[in-house]
Amino acid sequence: MNVVSTPDGLAWLPDAPPSIERFLAPDLQPYPVLPLIGLILAVAYTTGWLRLRLTGRPWPAWRGIVFLLGCALIVVVMGAGIEGYGHRLFSVFMFQQLTLMMAVPALLVLGSPGTLLLRATPHRGPGRLILRAALGALRSRIARILLHPGFMIPLFLLAFYGLYFSDLATDLLASWAGHLGLELAFLAAGILFTVPLISADPLPIRQTHLGRFTDLFAEMPLHAFFGVIVMMAATPLVPFFADPPADWGIDPIQDQQLAGALAWSYGEGPALIIALVLLTRWFADDTRRATARDRQVDAVGDAELEAYNAYLHRLGRSDAERREDRTT
Repeated sequence: MNVVSTPDGLAWLPDAPPSIERFLAPDLQPYPVLPLIGLILAVAYTTGWLRLRLTGRPWPAWRGIVFLLGCALIVVVMGAGIEGYGHRLFSVFMFQQLTLMMAVPALLVLGSPGTLLLRATPHRGPGRLILRAALGALRSRIARILLHPGFMIPLFLLAFYGLYFSDLATDLLASWAGHLGLELAFLAAGILFTVPLISADPLPIRQTHLGRFTDLFAEMPLHAFFGVIVMMAATPLVPFFADPPADWGIDPIQDQQLAGALAWSYGEGPALIIALVLLTRWFADDTRRATARDRQVDAVGDAELEAYNAYLHRLGRSDAERREDRTT
């Protein structure tokens, strides 16, 4: 594919109109930071997974598969030809944002990389320092703040409304560094939002199932309503995307409407998957607690029920004694 450089010379733009084939073409940018991050994460996770297998300790294969799928999604969405089109098309950039904030984090978090780190890292030598640093970061006040809903919900608002309904998007997207910074911020924000919801790793604070559902359903309408606003707009909302390359033959208003449709629809899919995971775990926890209580009752009896029956018995005796007093 022939390409042209952006004004800062640090990224390239395709000179042909977008198509599925060109989106998926393996055309790396001059500085493929996010694809490299995806590869590093995949290698590190696979190394830990293999170490557990070599030492005879089990690790769920499905967790490894979903984590590696998340890494592959980063590499494809940020390392193929689609990244070049994302430098000028609102719809493509919105697709990348939703992927980094909604789809990739769910896959990575379900892989439980934190638990794998704790189990696979040696407890001697450099491994001891790594574990100590990881546990220190987990127990820090900063971790509590970053994973708190009071921090995450405003961050999601900023990632959509604050970014695109101000000059912030145009100012940042005009440079390669700003474009890359936004992509990294999307991925980080998505992980911070997803971890408290479905992570099985150790956490500084673990919310109740009801609290997690509240957080999820507080976020879901945010990007859906944002998508409706973008679809209904008759003028370009982001000046940076108002003038795509003429050779691409793209109407910026139609492209903006497509971006809004993606924000409205694509973001709901990963959110529904997270909701199903939450429901499944909620049901499993309730079933586990009920089973444990039944076993305890079978073994030692139900002290609470016996105390309640004794209380009713005392009330019954008191009523009988009062009736007897009236008749005498």
